[in-house]
Amino acid sequence: MPKLTKAIVDRADLRDKQYTIWCSDLKGFGAYVHPTGRRTYFVDYRSGDGIRRRMTIGRHGVITTEQARKLAIETMGGVVLQKADPLLERKTRRKSLTVAQLCDQYLKAVDKGVILGRSRRPKKASTIEIDRGRIERHIKPLLGTKLVIDLTRADIVKFVRDVTTGKTARRDRSGKNGNRVLVTGGAGTAARTTGFLGGILTYAVGEGIIAANPVQGVPLPADNVRDRRLTADEYRAIGKALTGEEADLDTPQAITGAWLLALTGCRLGEISSLRWGEVDEASGCFRLKDSKSGPSVRPVGREAFDVLRQALRVPGNPYVLPALRKTGHYNGLAGAWVRFMERAVLVGVTPHTMRHSYASVGGDLGFAESTIASMLGHAGGTVTSRYVHRLDTVLVAAADKITGEIFSQMTE
Repeated sequence: MPKLTKAIVDRADLRDKQYTIWCSDLKGFGAYVHPTGRRTYFVDYRSGDGIRRRMTIGRHGVITTEQARKLAIETMGGVVLQKADPLLERKTRRKSLTVAQLCDQYLKAVDKGVILGRSRRPKKASTIEIDRGRIERHIKPLLGTKLVIDLTRADIVKFVRDVTTGKTARRDRSGKNGNRVLVTGGAGTAARTTGFLGGILTYAVGEGIIAANPVQGVPLPADNVRDRRLTADEYRAIGKALTGEEADLDTPQAITGAWLLALTGCRLGEISSLRWGEVDEASGCFRLKDSKSGPSVRPVGREAFDVLRQALRVPGNPYVLPALRKTGHYNGLAGAWVRFMERAVLVGVTPHTMRHSYASVGGDLGFAESTIASMLGHAGGTVTSRYVHRLDTVLVAAADKITGEIFSQMTE
């Protein structure tokens, strides 16, 4: 049994059946000689549990004999020193999911209602849509081809950096129904997307796909703290933008929606999807069947109901902001808001700014944080229909006072 060399492997006779040439210089290293003339290098070893295994290294001609010998030495060194099982690891890697495949599996589980949100209920359709966007626009482009078992802390750190610096930024029509989407990246996007990726990898840990979550312990950039609030002059500028000559050319649904955002402290989605059946003027509230924190009752001031009395109504359409040409609700409020702010010459004022400003006005008027939290429908302070009497005595009066103050600033 000689030492394996290129010449020996080349000159090996062909037989009717496959046979083996062993190397005298390196125990466990050999080559198969196939009846077809093909020669293949392999290494024979015993794993840490004593099971004998044989792993193919490579085909003769594709790699040289000396390259195969070095790979065999490395393989057996790992078996001896690290108690590794390279053949099992190779098989495991072949069956391993990529990050893209894991994301698809995760979304299927979400669609079945298996994965719960923060409120311990299945995720809402709107939340799932946001999750899909983060997967398709950030996670898959940057990590999609990587094997989940290979993800390291360094990969996550690089992912955070790439999203923060705008590596995934783009503008196209990949949104729902072909709507234009502007992907900008930034620190806030990086923090939220990485947090979501951590949730996907926690799911992978629970499924036994990986042993540990590489996102844990990775420092995230500070999310954009949205503490912008309006001054009296800014409220006045918005009021003029909604009542001036140019406003006569705007879509009625947009004008109504903008006023409600300013006067109620509700979220953009809550106003866009508000139904007339949820408007309870007699009790001075909106009875939202669904919100970010579940069913919620929101106290609403008188000026907001004045706006609603002038709102466009479409027979047969249940929405306060009816769609322009369909039976659903108006979807253009976000875009209209941007136009209104450009008209008011205000920068950085979003629908959330109105919500934060509403709370800030409440604080200025001396209302407690718990009262303001209930009025805004925060998860920890949500008012349900069981407590309507509290609305009558405390919260409706508070909403009237806050809304009246905001309205006066907008119409001065």
